[in-house]
Amino acid sequence: EVQLVESGGGLAQPGGSLRLSCAASGFPFSGYPMSWVRQAPGKKLEWVSTILSGGTTKYYADSVKGRFTISRDNAKSSLYLQLNSLKTEDTAMYYCAKSYGSSDYVRGQGTQVTVSS
Repeated sequence: EVQLVESGGGLAQPGGSLRLSCAASGFPFSGYPMSWVRQAPGKKLEWVSTILSGGTTKYYADSVKGRFTISRDNAKSSLYLQLNSLKTEDTAMYYCAKSYGSSDYVRGQGTQVTVSS
C-alpha cells in the first residue's frame, strides 16, 4: 500500500521559512516523479512543484519560483520542500503526491502551512 506522510508544517511569519518533509513507503520511490500540491481554504488544488526520479530535473509553479526548492533523497524514500520568503498567500494545506497527473496519482494527508504576522 502506498503511504505518504507529510510533516514540517506550522505557523510562520511573512518572509519566514519552513521545510516540509514527506516519508514515502509501499512503492519503489526512486522510480517515480514526486510532487507537492497545495490547497487553500475555498480554493482549488494547486500544483506547486515536481521533481523527476533522478532528482536533478525540477519544475515550479510561477507563484513559488525562486522562493521554494524541491528535493528528494532516494536512499531515504523522502521528499522535501524548502519554503523561503513566505507570503500570506502561501497559506494552505500542502500535500506530497506520487505521479501527479497520472492514473496512479496518490497524495498524503497533508501538513498545514499558515503564514501570518
